[in-house]
Amino acid sequence: MDATPRPARLAVGVISAGRVGSVLGAALARAGHVVSAVSAVSRDSLRRAEDLLPDVPVLSPPEVAASADLVLLAVPDDVLPGLVRGLVATGSLRAGQIVVHTSGARGVGVLAPAADVGALCVALHPVMTFTGRPEDVERVTACSVGVTAADGDEVAWNVGEALVVEMSAEPVRLPESARPLYHAALAHGANHLVTLVADCADLLRAAGVAHAERVLGPLLSAALDNALRHGDRALTGPVARGDAGTVAKHLAVLDGHDSLPAYRVLALRTAARAQAAGLLKPEAASDVRSVIED
Repeated sequence: MDATPRPARLAVGVISAGRVGSVLGAALARAGHVVSAVSAVSRDSLRRAEDLLPDVPVLSPPEVAASADLVLLAVPDDVLPGLVRGLVATGSLRAGQIVVHTSGARGVGVLAPAADVGALCVALHPVMTFTGRPEDVERVTACSVGVTAADGDEVAWNVGEALVVEMSAEPVRLPESARPLYHAALAHGANHLVTLVADCADLLRAAGVAHAERVLGPLLSAALDNALRHGDRALTGPVARGDAGTVAKHLAVLDGHDSLPAYRVLALRTAARAQAAGLLKPEAASDVRSVIED
């Protein structure tokens, strides 16, 4: 990596020091920008600010925005519209600033009040899960970032992509209309994966396995790698083989466990994908579906 010092280019104001804001603020600082101020209220956010943005003044959101060339809004989705309106009403946002939010589900429409006063508006959503710890800054370099700007505003698109590249991440252009489906896809994969893995570990412990996570790690890592490389061709197991008898035993032993409804739904979805991929013959798929649905 080139360690040649570079002059600071933008003063970055981070609102607020949540898991995403603190990490992206640190990533922008590492890229050569200067974090001028950060807002933080809770004990956890104050700790993250101290760990990831040391010596950065902790100010109120209007003060943070007023101090910055680039205002990073890393707040919950439901808070974002009111925050933008409030910053505009207090005169904290101005023409020439870059205003960025990190919501996955929203595009730049929510930043319209800032755009109306002349700010350049971009949505940047890192496709990564963060804990708000220092090692997360390295995770930024391994992830993609969904970039959205207003249709036809090529300057904003380019600025958003340039910021992502400066953080050593990969920009992915997303039109405003695609953001909700994009975010649903990511949440379906990442959030439900955690639920599925936790359920699997619980079942193993119920079966008397002392180190469930150690048992699951290699298997699930290989399954994820194969799925990303080969898609539906990576499907294995009794459903994809058409082994209705084993599926019936699974359903019987899961009776009384909270995981049973999820197993049924995912087994049906697996059967459909396996059949569509040509891995499961129609008659075998019918047998499996009959067992699952009974």
